[in-house]
Amino acid sequence: MNNRIKLGLAMLLTVQATLTAGIASAAPDAARMTQFRVYQNDKALREFATESQAVAYAKSFRYSRVEKIAGREWTWDNFPRYEVYQNGVTTDNWQFRTYAEALRVAKTMTNVHIRDLEQPGWAYSRYARYRVYQGDKTLPNWSFLTIAEARKAAKFYGNIHIMDTFTNEWIWDNLTAAQKEAERKKTPTYQINVDGMPAGERDYAFLLDAIRASASMPNSEVMNTVTGAIVHSNVPAYLVTQNGKDVRRFFGLDNAIAYAKALTGAEIVKDGLVWWTNIPYLQVMQGDKLVRYFHTKKGALAFAKGYDNARIVTEDGTAIWDNLRELLYLGWNGTSQRDTILAQAASTQGLDIDSPTWFELADATGKLTDTSDASVVEELQAGGTQVMPLVHNQFDAKLTSAFLADPAAQKSFIDALVGKLAEIGANGVNLDFEAMAGADRDRYTAFVRDLAAAARLKGLSVSIDLPRGDIKWNERTAYDHEKLAALVDRVVIMAYDQYWKGSETPGSVAGLEWTEQGILDFLSYGIPRTKLMLGVPFYVREWKMDGAGKLLESRAIYMKDVPALLASVDAEAEFDTRFGQTKYTYVKDGFQYAFWAETPQTTLARIDLAKKYDLAGVAAWRLGYEPAELWTSMLQKK
Repeated sequence: MNNRIKLGLAMLLTVQATLTAGIASAAPDAARMTQFRVYQNDKALREFATESQAVAYAKSFRYSRVEKIAGREWTWDNFPRYEVYQNGVTTDNWQFRTYAEALRVAKTMTNVHIRDLEQPGWAYSRYARYRVYQGDKTLPNWSFLTIAEARKAAKFYGNIHIMDTFTNEWIWDNLTAAQKEAERKKTPTYQINVDGMPAGERDYAFLLDAIRASASMPNSEVMNTVTGAIVHSNVPAYLVTQNGKDVRRFFGLDNAIAYAKALTGAEIVKDGLVWWTNIPYLQVMQGDKLVRYFHTKKGALAFAKGYDNARIVTEDGTAIWDNLRELLYLGWNGTSQRDTILAQAASTQGLDIDSPTWFELADATGKLTDTSDASVVEELQAGGTQVMPLVHNQFDAKLTSAFLADPAAQKSFIDALVGKLAEIGANGVNLDFEAMAGADRDRYTAFVRDLAAAARLKGLSVSIDLPRGDIKWNERTAYDHEKLAALVDRVVIMAYDQYWKGSETPGSVAGLEWTEQGILDFLSYGIPRTKLMLGVPFYVREWKMDGAGKLLESRAIYMKDVPALLASVDAEAEFDTRFGQTKYTYVKDGFQYAFWAETPQTTLARIDLAKKYDLAGVAAWRLGYEPAELWTSMLQKK
């Protein structure tokens, strides 16, 4: 193996290894459908077959939750309920699931409270009321819960006084009458200011006199004119607001709380920080509009589920849940076999619609070949996946022309198909009539109109698969894009087989530029973005040529088998800017081979195109061709 292929293969294997790194031990049971999805805040991370697997994985992330996919039932989370604040400030490390954990930390602090995020106000508080001063100076640790504690500390010092911070009053000192008189005889150094300007009739030598004079002047401060320091403030520190509007100020936090409790939508603010609130922590939003506040996740979730495009956000704007429109993922099974269908679906994550190949136009009389299985529908739907079986025309143009020329045959076919879909409980049908004659354009449109109308009477949705084609000649095909799109619920662009088994030269199954142009073509037909789904290939086409480079044949290779193929040959890798993919070439048994690789990276690039143009989703041909770990990244891309 030469160095170029070693590098290319190493990159390919590295991508797949990255997708599984750190989660191999928690990989879901491939024999079972995934039932639970792990989120971090509102971002999906991974799916698992059992709740225990999901919870074990979720525990390695903060702010994570587990949902049962069917019904989106919230079954577990590790969101904090209690937050510890010291002097109005909290940190991520002070968030706790239980009150006991929060209390254990809070009891090691002073000027602390615990907020219960599911209740108004505080669950616990421990704030010092009394502050000790020596002259006009204090220290950070000179605050005390009781007057007794403050006086006990004060006895070791002279010229001490104690302030009651709740009333903003000088309530005790250890100065004698003689000492106080001596203070008053000193040079006046204390000035009373309002809004930074002198406001008193005179300055004071004794701080107590300045503080008492300041008390009669609202919003005044006492400044030491020697040091320039503000040594006392008569500006109430705690502001009570209601619905964002200032209501009243208080010196004491307890007094502010007592007043605020009688109000709805109240907050207590000091120094720009919210110290107390009875505003619920959670908000249900629809778009940018606030719909309602909630204290509990349970209440918010039950309410939000009744709205489309709703979000639950915390007070800091972090989204923790939403039902915003995400990309739909449809997967074609390419088979009617029960075990294969269920195994394929079990290997996916984020799959919204499963499409088994159960129905076929058997002949021109409208006879329906039916291999459906109601038990598969029931099992898939129980896991939260819709079932829209595929119906095809055997890709037989002659048979289809004869069928479309016979109204009675069409009615018989439609009645049988719609009746069986309703009987098995399917969500709808995926119509995949291909290789049709251009002359049947109007008749096919009429057939789709009749099928869609009959399906809707039974509450069934209809999606239709249309070749990517080319805007230059699509009008000459059997597919009237504009009219067909108006009749159905979803249009799938089959954006693959750019180079197919009948091509005369080798090329990519679906170059990225070609894919993007196909999207633009379909949008130019006026098809709403909300109806369009982008078909993506989970396979490559390997081209075989003789020694002179003449094309001999080709074959499809599953995406999941590409790494093993590369490991078995001495190939050269080169990025092909034309297709936006890596081209591999090698020689084996005297023949030349080439293919353009489909990798997890190219699949994600196609999903990015769907998101770029705000399409409804993507559809994969087909399930079972892909490496299972790809679905982890696809889930995260939704």
